[in-house]
Amino acid sequence: MAKAFTRLEENILALAGGNLSESATPFLDIAERCGTDERTVLDLLRRMKADKSLRRFGATLRHQKAGYGHNAMVAWAVPEEDAERVGEIMADQAEVSHCYRRRIYPEWRYNLYTMIHGKEPNEFLGVVERIMAETGQSDYCVLRSLKELKKTSMVYFRFEPGTDARKGEA
Repeated sequence: MAKAFTRLEENILALAGGNLSESATPFLDIAERCGTDERTVLDLLRRMKADKSLRRFGATLRHQKAGYGHNAMVAWAVPEEDAERVGEIMADQAEVSHCYRRRIYPEWRYNLYTMIHGKEPNEFLGVVERIMAETGQSDYCVLRSLKELKKTSMVYFRFEPGTDARKGEA
């Protein structure tokens, strides 16, 4: 069943789902733009995290803008009984931004995927060597990125300025 949000909650979520301000108080900044207080913003986000309607709240590094323009997805064939242990080691590598598990298929045996970023074209190979040494895994396939096609997040709500929670327009 779909959850109904007040206009105030939609405004908070619209601003929290975009780029946060670079100030020391980004949630207070959201509150002020929405005509409420910081506690209301944080309570909403905590409540949604607790009821699992908000799964994750975190920063996104735009790796290309940060100078890491060379990356590769490395798919690994890891025995299922060892996937959790190996995945944790892979995810712990500083150059790995994403590490996730997928189902295997008869025509595609790879079940763990690591997105590895570097500043030089083949820098990822050193990370692959380190992962192999630490995990004992050596069955992998490199899927190089050719072009970035999309780098946007989902937008669920639009901020509507002028809606003031203090005047009962929530």
